[in-house]
Amino acid sequence: MVDKHLSTQFDAELSGISTRVLEMGGLVEAQVAQAVQALSEFSAESADEVLAREGRVNSMEIEIDRDLSTIIARRQPTARDLRLLIAISKSIANLERVGDEAARIARTVQRLVASGVSSRLRVPMSDLGYEADLATAQLRKALDAFARLDVERALDVLKHDDEIDKEFDGLLRKLITYMMEDPRTISSSIDLVFVAKAIERVGDHAKNLAEVVIYVVKGQDVRHNTPEAVETMVR
Repeated sequence: MVDKHLSTQFDAELSGISTRVLEMGGLVEAQVAQAVQALSEFSAESADEVLAREGRVNSMEIEIDRDLSTIIARRQPTARDLRLLIAISKSIANLERVGDEAARIARTVQRLVASGVSSRLRVPMSDLGYEADLATAQLRKALDAFARLDVERALDVLKHDDEIDKEFDGLLRKLITYMMEDPRTISSSIDLVFVAKAIERVGDHAKNLAEVVIYVVKGQDVRHNTPEAVETMVR
């Protein structure tokens, strides 16, 4: 009876901490979306709101990490439970970095607005918006895979990772063209290259989250493998 009681408590702790990871994921996903919106509208106010949330994301990472350490010390988990706790630690680190990328975009918006280039800046906004949609969709799928511990969903994230990379390459070519045609756009175009790269990194972190899900469920570290190789490994 005591063992069952302890097991039930442990399950509740795991469930609670997983829920907080998903809450953190929702927060950083919203940050990315608002940062891109701030860029599309050249809104310093929206950029400020993104940065105001950065402290909350950082605090959540610290709080969850602290609770993980407490659970590991008290429960001394093994096998899949231990893998889950390790995976949560890796996941919140990736989510915190997604928040960093959103903050980087927001600071770029502040800089562009302050320099007064917003009225004449040539922004491939539809391309940036599409890249951001791809990245946030990947992040959403990865979080859903984490919530369900769904390997198939995680594999789907890995299979679509190169779409964001291709979109970034296309954006880079456009921005280089703008700079060649009009040297006055060089400074602002370089800023937009960093925005596009920040969005691409959001996709990278989503991929990392998906790999963590596979590690939890299958006990295999699939990093640095092609999606095809990963699919063969987990079948």
